[in-house]
Amino acid sequence: QVQLVESGGGLVQPGGSLRLSCAASVTISLYAMGWYRQAPGKQRELVATMTAGGGTNYLDSVKGRFTISRDNANNMVYLQMNSLKPEDTAVYYCNRITFGAWGWGQGTQVTVSS
Repeated sequence: QVQLVESGGGLVQPGGSLRLSCAASVTISLYAMGWYRQAPGKQRELVATMTAGGGTNYLDSVKGRFTISRDNANNMVYLQMNSLKPEDTAVYYCNRITFGAWGWGQGTQVTVSS
């Protein structure tokens, strides 16, 4: 069973930065990977994706502020989040895009508040 472990969340003031990490228990190099988030009372949404070849795509509301990256050698996916806003508050998850999602990890809570 695939395990995904997200980390790096926390409480940050508006305008601050966080770097999220996702460790996968399987090889990710062949797959597009993505970061999702789910705010209270809202559906989970896809925030950023990176293809196996390194192409990226972002939710409009995070373009220019978030950067997804990956380390295939260590089966890691990262999300650098800058200029954070209160509306970025959510639980963040990573998962596979290609062939659909694996089981979900526990996520990491990001809270943006003054």
